[in-house]
Amino acid sequence: MLTDFDKRLLNVIQKEIPLAARPFAVVAERLNSDEAYVLERLRWLRSQGFIRRMGPFFDSARLGYSGTLVAVEVEPASLAEVAERINLYPGVTHNYEREGPYNLWFALLSPNAEALDRILREVALLPGVRRLVNLPAQRKFKVNVQFTLE
Repeated sequence: MLTDFDKRLLNVIQKEIPLAARPFAVVAERLNSDEAYVLERLRWLRSQGFIRRMGPFFDSARLGYSGTLVAVEVEPASLAEVAERINLYPGVTHNYEREGPYNLWFALLSPNAEALDRILREVALLPGVRRLVNLPAQRKFKVNVQFTLE
């Protein structure tokens, strides 16, 4: 069960983790707490699955990366295994199951077109993959998703 402090902590870290030598001490100060308690709660929140990942967001296009969304038609019996294999690629930001013929979709960032093409060729050859469609990003529409916990 989330405490009121946990909710306040999650609200703060969704917006910004300060660039400081001890960022969680700064967060603790904002929450009228101490660094040790903030770290303890963050460890607990992560262990319970409330926090999946913490880290920065970079402007991938400005860094020279190419992004694409990929729709994959996978034999239903192979879906979990194909998803696991796709997740092994470092540029895969997420994948998810969907209804319909193209039942597995994933987002991929790649440092160059050659690497992107290589990964897509490899994925197309995975057992259980029937076909895939590469839907490269044409324009970026960034949505800042934050969940306000009260």
